[in-house]
Amino acid sequence: MAIDRKNVEDIVRAVGGKENIEVATHCVTRLRFSLYDESKVDSAALDRNDLVKGQFSTQGQFQIVIGPGTVDTVYDEMIKITGGSRASKDEVKSAAARKQNPLQRAIKTLADIFIPILPAIVTAGLLLGINNILTGPGIFFDEQSLVQVYPAWSDIASIINTIASTAFTFLPALIGWAAVTRFGGSPLLGIVLGLILVHPDLLSAYGYANASLEGTVPTWNLFGWHIEKIGYQGQVLPVLVSAYILAAIEKFLNKRVHDSIKLLVVAPVALLITGFLAFTIIGPLTFAIGNAITDGLVYIFDHFALLGGLIYGGLYSALVITGMHHTFLAVDVQLIGSEGGTFLWPMLALSNIAQGAAALAMFFLVREQKAKGLAVTSSVSAFLGVTEPAIFGVNIRYRYPFFFGLIGSGLAGMLLTLNNVRASSIGVGGIPGFLSIFPNQWGVFFVGMAIVLIVPFGATMLYGRIAVQRAKKNQPAETARAGAVNTTNELSSRSSVQASQEPVNILELAAPISGTAVPLEQVPDPAFAEKQMGEGIAIEPSDGKVYAPFDATVAHVIKSKHALILEHASGVQVLIHVGINTVSLKGNGFTPHRNIGDKVRAGELLLEFDMDAIRAAGLPVITPIIIPAGQDRVERIEEKTGPATAKQTGILTIHLKG
Repeated sequence: MAIDRKNVEDIVRAVGGKENIEVATHCVTRLRFSLYDESKVDSAALDRNDLVKGQFSTQGQFQIVIGPGTVDTVYDEMIKITGGSRASKDEVKSAAARKQNPLQRAIKTLADIFIPILPAIVTAGLLLGINNILTGPGIFFDEQSLVQVYPAWSDIASIINTIASTAFTFLPALIGWAAVTRFGGSPLLGIVLGLILVHPDLLSAYGYANASLEGTVPTWNLFGWHIEKIGYQGQVLPVLVSAYILAAIEKFLNKRVHDSIKLLVVAPVALLITGFLAFTIIGPLTFAIGNAITDGLVYIFDHFALLGGLIYGGLYSALVITGMHHTFLAVDVQLIGSEGGTFLWPMLALSNIAQGAAALAMFFLVREQKAKGLAVTSSVSAFLGVTEPAIFGVNIRYRYPFFFGLIGSGLAGMLLTLNNVRASSIGVGGIPGFLSIFPNQWGVFFVGMAIVLIVPFGATMLYGRIAVQRAKKNQPAETARAGAVNTTNELSSRSSVQASQEPVNILELAAPISGTAVPLEQVPDPAFAEKQMGEGIAIEPSDGKVYAPFDATVAHVIKSKHALILEHASGVQVLIHVGINTVSLKGNGFTPHRNIGDKVRAGELLLEFDMDAIRAAGLPVITPIIIPAGQDRVERIEEKTGPATAKQTGILTIHLKG
């Protein structure tokens, strides 16, 4: 595609010139920069540039949305202009990471470690919640549990408890796998390291307190040096530090040991050294640090319960925006292991509901149908424990619902901490969160649930209606009659279907993937959610197969295999982008079945992808289907959300000019 070189020169100038570009690369839709100084970026100049569809900064990368196809040409021209060398996505990512401060890097590291193991922990929490229902006294019968009244259920409860507690019993093995992988070592060695730290020959960490009081803690005698022979069940810091040491030793040896003897040297030496350090220095030291952190948190919430509940409960959703909420996964796990329960997680669950209630109120306030659909679907998602669609798609967009959600969850947080409400495990947030709460504290938790449902919903409705009435008074009568109501730009939303004369030609797109079709606003990437690249829809896939939505030519297949562009005989192009940031997988988990230039019939298999592999990498599998902007033949687009079956369900109607 021909482009104006001057526009590319203007992009280089707008990002601070070639001397401000450390490294640059591109993916299927955007240029990705690591800049020396982002304050030199001229955003206004980029907005005026005809090539630029959008711009934003995230995790140390400055990204400029160009669009599929065009971005390749723009990048090539930019390299010619700057004289720079081509860089990979990893090089840009590494350069961007160096610009993060130590706290940001630590938060990202913890997120990279805990997000992949989160499904196992959440599943365990749900099953423990079921066990709590069966074994908790006073739920169904006065002062008796269900298994006491019906003993036949006791063994079923025992089996459920065994299955559920496994993830927490062998938690160091899960953390060891994720941590060593993150630090660049062998995942298998990480698993073995974690299992070493919970070996059955060791005194369980859960029994350490009683054994210490009784003076029965077993020890090793290393030439007069007595080391306590204890395991680290439920502990986070010992395995995290040990995993870092293990990965460092393994990488050191891999560089220096000859390939012929690596199998005999690298793993045995790395595990032996790390194991000794774990039991003699790392374990005792980090065990003490972890307990000190736990004791400090417990002291704060015991002595300043109202303040602690107000701050953590009220600001948890703000932590979600910054990504810092992942840090507290480790704290929750530590509290469960050391104290038998966490007082932080119940506030998380109610914070989810608060943002969902605020988003639901927007369903009754906004008029545009797409915005209504997003409000109701994202609120349901938040009620079930996933708040990002509600926060980013609705509440932050209109601002005041987000703040009313914070107020509601802050009030509920004070109630929970004042009554010392705790969760026995980490489970699903939102309304199902009560399953993880100790049954004897359900009453207080349900009162807190009522607060986060009523306060954010009621406050958002009241403020929204006042704002709407104020906006109506300030608008001309004919505009008000037309229903074009803004709430000082808060209640405005864009529709992808613009009023126009009915066109002659219509192109129907069948769903290329089975799953649930949702608005683009639910995609956790601003380039897609803000429609910087074009209109379209997204699918939450239930199956890892991509089919041709119509007869087409494969115009482009991305090198990393996660995205492709199809061209219809009319000239209309469609981008199918599997997952978000899946370019980082470098093609792993993707199997293309068609190449550039291939002619395909509607319903033919184009691509297969491994959803589990994508999720294990901590990446969303939601798949945007985009009609790239700038196509002259496209007049307007209609989206159809809801359940979608590949090759059968229509999800997009493209009205063509002419």
